[in-house]
Parts: sequence; structure tokens; C-alpha cells
Amino acid sequence: MGAAGIPASEGGEPARGTVRPSGLLDVLGMASVVTDTEGRIVLWSPQAEELFGYSAQEALGKYAAHLMINEQHVDLVVKLFADVMETGQSWAGAFPVRHKDGGTRLVEFRNMRLLDDRGGVYALGLCADHEIVRRLERDVALSTRMVSQSPIGLAVLDTELRYVSVNPALEQLNGVPAEDHVGRKIGEILPHLDAAAFETAAREVLRTGKPLVDLHTVGRTAADPDSEHAWSVSLYRLEDSLGTVLGVAASVLDVTEQHLATVEAETARRRLALVADASARIGTTLDLDRTARELAGVAVPELADVAAVDLLEAVVQGRPSTLGPAEPAVIRPLAVEATGAPDALNAADPPGQVARYAAERLVTECVRTGSPVLVARVGPADLTRIARSPEAAALLARAGVHSYLAVPLIARGEVLGALDLKRAANPEPFGEDDLLLARELAARAAVQIDNARWYQDARNTALTLQRSMLPSHPSVTGGLEVASRYQPAGATAEVGGDWFDVIPLEGGKTALVVGDVMGSGINAAATMGRLRTATNTLASLDLDPARLLEHLDRITESQGPEHSIATCVYAVHDPGLGQCRIANAGHLPPVRLRPGRPPELLDLPTGAPLGVGGVAFSTTTVGLEPGDRLVLYTDGLVETRQHPLDERLDALLELLDGPDRPLEEVCDVLLRTLHQPDNSDDVALLIARVQTQQ
Repeated sequence: MGAAGIPASEGGEPARGTVRPSGLLDVLGMASVVTDTEGRIVLWSPQAEELFGYSAQEALGKYAAHLMINEQHVDLVVKLFADVMETGQSWAGAFPVRHKDGGTRLVEFRNMRLLDDRGGVYALGLCADHEIVRRLERDVALSTRMVSQSPIGLAVLDTELRYVSVNPALEQLNGVPAEDHVGRKIGEILPHLDAAAFETAAREVLRTGKPLVDLHTVGRTAADPDSEHAWSVSLYRLEDSLGTVLGVAASVLDVTEQHLATVEAETARRRLALVADASARIGTTLDLDRTARELAGVAVPELADVAAVDLLEAVVQGRPSTLGPAEPAVIRPLAVEATGAPDALNAADPPGQVARYAAERLVTECVRTGSPVLVARVGPADLTRIARSPEAAALLARAGVHSYLAVPLIARGEVLGALDLKRAANPEPFGEDDLLLARELAARAAVQIDNARWYQDARNTALTLQRSMLPSHPSVTGGLEVASRYQPAGATAEVGGDWFDVIPLEGGKTALVVGDVMGSGINAAATMGRLRTATNTLASLDLDPARLLEHLDRITESQGPEHSIATCVYAVHDPGLGQCRIANAGHLPPVRLRPGRPPELLDLPTGAPLGVGGVAFSTTTVGLEPGDRLVLYTDGLVETRQHPLDERLDALLELLDGPDRPLEEVCDVLLRTLHQPDNSDDVALLIARVQTQQ
């Protein structure tokens, strides 16, 4: 409906054609009675018949006062009638009238003088039942008072969704005077809300008549343009008593506090979920680089669009590090992760490369002070302190980096490095909640990183010790070309007990040894060292391999009640005889490769491990001609928890099958293919090829 109450078409012009009547007059049952100057009834409406009980035939021509008024009121009615006719001023009031059935009803009257085109004078009486009028008045008064005093914003919109009226509460919520609403659409009053979605919902309510309750919307209004608010909106179709659609009523309740509480609860839930995720994902291994990647992976994209993990180089090297106020930081970036920001990723310092971070860089300030650095809204000057170079700063600007946060990685009171975070695609700046979450992640991750750092340092020390105990040998000795590898276990920092040896003997012969002391740690290393020394000493005596193993067995057994058990293969190659004598002490069988034939596991008596005691060993002689190869290995190469040993030995033979390749290449292929990274056992591998005699 337009402001004047006239139905309007889409173009704003009055609608043509028949318009359905309002039902209000029908509710009132408004009756019309016209009398002449003498008070005789000349017109009598159907509603008058219903109100007074007299038909038109019974009423027309009769004096109205005599027909409808009790005798005690006739003089008063005649005087009031005369005043209206004489002065032309209307009279309104309630008066008791006589119904045809003999009863009396209180009727609301409005009397006025009428003139026709010939100068005739008449009196018009508009009449309605007093009780009905009073009930409608109460309803209107109640509705008006409720609308005006309601703390809930209320609005009425016409069928074109233009404001017809708003109450004071909505006027205050929108920050626009009530009169400025009238005749305008929602988007004109509230440009910072999703008016299209609201109007779509309102049209659906107009179409179906089905109310829409508790529609949530978020935005800003002129009442508080700097803050977002949330509202719960309910829509109802308005109809008159005849079912004519009048428009839509809307109730609007500000639910910003509940909305913020919900957002905070959701943020807290996400924060707890992220912390739980970090606890599960960070520190799955004791590998320093992987732990750093896990931290960066947890931070992206939940917390940041770009995350980098930087460690002080001195910390990586196991040294304490403190920075002076103007001192640059020597940093080793360990990991960088990004989502939807390739330029920002390219601007990051490459992981693994040691870099000098200038004293004015924000990440340097973070590791120097051990305190977070938060730049909620990044400007051009900030980018030069975030990036490693002007070119990198340009990349960050192109990526849309607008917020920055760096938190220190602190473990056991020592600053290890920093977690560097940037936002580009996420439009929200870093805030205090993000800072708390980042510090929580950094605190948890720093302990894992520190553990990985100390593990790596201890492991490097252990490997240095282990390798110092292994031999170095020429690539060619006694008619054999030899290649070897030692691969440490992937999941332990302790030294292992695997070893190999290549021992030149008199007469051009060569002893090949591969052994494995059970267990790991200092005891295994000590046993391995004693066995290697004893093997070298006994080998110089040119003993039969079985006899040599018997001596090693007694030496191992003599170490006391807590002595270690070891397996060992001892082989002596004699190029003059073209053969190899081999004895086995509980070890996996060597593989022989002969040109033109498939690889074969040598069929040797297994024997008992060294240290069992009292078990005889035997020597087996096998042919070994020029071009033949012999592969000796420890069980860490082939054994796994997931596969049967026979299946793994078949895989070894399959890898060794095929054309002859350089021994160094064969060693690499075997280790790369067969050895599992998380294997808890180390590997010793020794391959020898018989050379053609000159």
C-alpha cells in the first residue's frame, strides 16, 4: 500500500480495476440513517436493519426519534437534532436505542447535516454497536501502545516491501528517523546489510503466508556504523478480515551479545581443537625438520595463510645464543607452509639454508627479546621489516599480506627460534585471541623441537662413534672389488651393533666379515668392538672359518652373565683356488651372483649365534670365479614387522637379478628400496666381486 493507503502498481500509479473492500466497516457493522428536516426517515441501510431490527419498509417515513428512542430521551434527542440542523456542527456520542425486539442497546452515533444539489437539507446518522466500537478502540489502543513501547523493533512493509511504519525501537536500532523510513525500501535505509536476502525471504512470506521466525543477519547500521551487530528477524504476512494481503510485519531483536558469545564459544572450540590437533600431529618423530614442518602445517590455514618456523643456527648446532640490541640473527629456516598465497611463499627464506636476519627485522626482534611481535594491520613500512629483501617485500604486498604475528619458540628457558605467521586471504587481522593460540602452539611445539634438537645432536654423536668403529678399506683388495655401506637405524639415537670388515690375508686371500650384535647402546657397541678386534687378530692366523667362529663364541661367552649374543658370517676368498670358504653363526645366508644365472641364497648350515656356547660350527666351500659377486648383509636390510622374512629375501634376490651394475650403485639401490626409514635396526652391507686375474 502507498503512503495514502491507495493500492499502487509497480510503476507507482494507482491500480486500475476493482479493489477489494476493507473488512473494518464490516466488523463495525456501520449503519446509515438519513432523515429530513422534520426527523422522518428517508434512507435506511441494510446494516440499520441488522442494528435496530426494523426493515426498510417499517422504518422509512417514520420519525426516527419515535421509532428508536425511549420516551424519556425524546426531548433530548430532538434538541440535539435541532442543533445539528441549525448549526451544521456534527454531534457524536453514545446513546441508548430501542430495538424492535423490545430490548435496549447502547449505540455510537455520529450525526451531521447534509445538503443536496437542490439546496435540500438532511441529517445523516452513522451508527454502530457501542460494545463493538469500544472493543476495537481497546484493541487499537493496546496495539498502538505495545508497538510504541515495545523494546523489539517493529515495522510494517507494504506488498512492494516499502516501509509503511516503524516503531521507536526500530528507529533507534536503524539510526534513521521513523518518518524517513516511510515509502523507502530496506536497502535504502540499511545499505550495509544483505537487503537482497531479506527481501527474498519477505516475498516468500508474502507468497505463502508462512511466517519466517528467527532469521539471523549480521551487519552495520547508521546507529553504530563502526561495529557489527547481529539481529534476529521474524516476518509475518498481514491480512485483513476478508483475507486481503496488506503487507509484511517484521520484528527485529538485537542479539549481538548472544552472537558474540556464540562466536567466542566457536573460537574457543576451534582453539581447543587446534591445540588438540597440534598435540597429535607435532612431534610424531624426533626428526627436527619434520617436527618443524608439522608445526607449520598445524598453523596453516586455521591460524594463518603463511607460516614459517625459524631456528637460531647456534641452537641447531647445540650452542647457546644471545643477541645484542643491534646484532643480526643467524637463522636456519626449517619449514614454510602457505595456502592460496604463492607470492608470499616465494618471499619466504628457503628452508635449510642458513641466513642472516638483519637486526631491524621483526622476527629478529622476536628471538632477541623472547616476546611476541604483533602488527595487526601491516603497512608498507612494516613489510620492509618483515621481508628478507625489497623484492620479497614487493611479493608480500602483491600477495595481500595485511597482518603479521611472530611468537618465540621457548623451551626450558631458552629461545630456540620463532614461529612466523602472516595473513593474506583471511581478511581478519591477528588479535589477542590469535596471539594466545599462537603462543600455546609455540610452547607445545618448542618442547618437541628441543627434544628433536637434542636427539639429533645425540644421534650425530652416536653415529660418529659408530662410524669411527667401522673400517675403511680400499675398493680393490686381494683380487676382489669391494663396496660397503653402513645405514644407522631410523628411530634410535643409540649406537648399534652391526659391523663389517674387509681383512687382507697372506697369499692374496681376503676375509669378508659381516656381524650383528643383538641390542643397541654402549654394551652392543663394546661387544662389537671386541669381536671386531678379535676377528682381525684371529684372521691373521689363517684359521679355518669354523675354527675362527668357535674362538669368537668363547670370547663372547666369557664376557659374563650379561654378555651379548651376536650373529656373524665369516668368509675367506682364495683367488688362487677360485673358491670361498664360509662359516655361519646364526646369520642370514649370503647371496651369490654368477653371470647368466639367477641370484641364489647360499645353502649354509645356519649354526648357533656367538655367545650361546658349546655349539660346533662348520665350513662350507663354494666356488667363486671371476665376475661372481658375493653379497653379505645384516637383518636390518630385509626384516620388517609387516612382511614375512621369505618374502623380503625374495625381494632382495629380485633386486639383485639382472645385468651387472657398479657395486656402489647396487649398494644404493638395496638400501633405498629395502631399508625402511623407521626401522629400529641398523644395516651393514658388504658386496664383493671377483676380478679377472691379470
